[in-house]
Amino acid sequence: MKTSAPTSVQTRKIDRLASQLLDLEDELNSNIPATIWISDLHGAGDRFKSILRGRFGMLYQTCREALPKTFSHDKIQYLTRVIRKRSFLEDETIRMDRQDVIFCMVQILKYKLANIRSPVRSIFLPEFQNTIERLINGLPVPDSVFEEEILTDRLIAHLAHSVRQVLLDHILVLGDVFDRGSQPDKILRILSSPAYAPLVDYVLGNHDILWLGAAAGNRSLIAEAIRITCRYDNFDLMERLGFDTSKLADFAEKTYPVGKISGTFKAKTDKGLSMEKALTLIQFKLEEQTINDHPEYDMTSRLWLERLVVLLEEKSTNLNDHHFPTLNPTSPGQLSAEEQEVIDDLEQQFISNRRLQRLLSYLFKQGKTYHAHNNALNIHALVPATADGEFEEFNGRKGKILLDYIQGVIRRVGEKYLAGKPQQKDDQDLFFYLWCGPRSPFFGKHAMKTFERYFLCDKKSHAERTLYWKSNLQTEAFKQKLKNEFGVKRVIFGHTPVDYSKGKQMASPDGVAINVDGGFAEAYYERGHALVQTPHQLYGIILPTPDEMKEAEEKLESAPLDIEHIDEFRQPMKVKDTAEGAFLQEKCQQLMQQIRDLGQTGGSNQ
Repeated sequence: MKTSAPTSVQTRKIDRLASQLLDLEDELNSNIPATIWISDLHGAGDRFKSILRGRFGMLYQTCREALPKTFSHDKIQYLTRVIRKRSFLEDETIRMDRQDVIFCMVQILKYKLANIRSPVRSIFLPEFQNTIERLINGLPVPDSVFEEEILTDRLIAHLAHSVRQVLLDHILVLGDVFDRGSQPDKILRILSSPAYAPLVDYVLGNHDILWLGAAAGNRSLIAEAIRITCRYDNFDLMERLGFDTSKLADFAEKTYPVGKISGTFKAKTDKGLSMEKALTLIQFKLEEQTINDHPEYDMTSRLWLERLVVLLEEKSTNLNDHHFPTLNPTSPGQLSAEEQEVIDDLEQQFISNRRLQRLLSYLFKQGKTYHAHNNALNIHALVPATADGEFEEFNGRKGKILLDYIQGVIRRVGEKYLAGKPQQKDDQDLFFYLWCGPRSPFFGKHAMKTFERYFLCDKKSHAERTLYWKSNLQTEAFKQKLKNEFGVKRVIFGHTPVDYSKGKQMASPDGVAINVDGGFAEAYYERGHALVQTPHQLYGIILPTPDEMKEAEEKLESAPLDIEHIDEFRQPMKVKDTAEGAFLQEKCQQLMQQIRDLGQTGGSNQ
């Protein structure tokens, strides 16, 4: 057998494979992307936009990593002020002239662009693009750039813009943009915008599931989504989405006048109160049908309507509200004729609303039940588990297989919803369970006590007991089980707020389990957490409250950030050090084998 040189077709194949291989090897040797985690935004759109614009305090850390360790804290703080204001600042205590500032910002850009494969996006404004690129590459630039103060100042402004563009490489949102606040649409528009969409991975939360299930036609979730909206008087959201609630409002205000409402309702407007109560009864009636259809859900404790009839007959003192005109004592789960008209109207609006469809298409297409990133399992609430630390079975599945199955259902429902096709009833019903079922990975409590909190005086009955997730995370065995199941080293989750003001920590002592829900929305603590991972360290940020942010703006300062240090890496962490890196290394080996095979067999003659 005689071997000749590869043919031109084969050399083109080798070149194409070599290009892919070299790109992958470049990525493997790049630093991990600078990533921010945030969770449970709950409709606080303006607050999210403001904090996102400030990049969660990452500017200081990036300067610290990029510049010589001899730079003092004061000098770094000075540079961050220059970059924020995009202009040179005179400071007698910091002896840096304009040229010093320029070279520092060029150094920051070189650090970010050389070590991290950022998504392709506009980093440089066009007017100074060539000059900045030449500075980064160590090439000469016109003398006037440094000699003419007006040009120097403009260059500083452009460099500051570019530095801000490269601070953040990746955003992980751990669910729940809906409910409580009035601007979930604003948050979703930001996340899905061309500027941010390439950077974002989105893990679904239970409040997202509620709205997705409602859009898919689950009638009890439709009632519940609108009930929560009314509970927080978010009528401006309904108007922006193009919903007509006039039929509901007319029925509610006639049937449940404010003077006869004495349950624990939260709406501040009369209209909101009446609509909140009307939807509560409609919701309970509809969800009882689902619970009775699915005994495997094991949710009979939520069946309250027959017990309500008894409490009303007994004139129970444990009941705080006795006005239920649509409750039929002989058939309490039956909708009245007017309730039927209301829910029929809302259902038709939900499944056909184009504005809502555009909004939810992002969650249906991009939302995940879990996501592995930088050696971490990212979930909204938990992986269902038993008291003895075993993964709990639901619907014949558990662990990763269960989450993958749920992901498949969500994708299937989303495709049908976006195509305007009929849904399978079992799929629609599953969304109800995922919203509030005890073995749901999105909920994680033994029960959602909606009825009890509205209508029972006994506050002990209101308790929603958290299941075994956090206690299991205190054991080495369960943490190891998670690591093995998902091929990770940490788990990061939200869902249950951690009150920093009471001394609570985001991370477990070993840094393996990290809770990033710090009560971002007004309905909680108005503070919130973010988690940041750079190639050099992993740390939590306790975000400022709106009042702290306003005070800082008035003083022309940056808002204060408390830091929780979690981990530090001896060497900058590379992509090859992560679970994703192991997958890429496998691809590299496959590509190299294909190249070798082509080189050995190409052009051979028998």
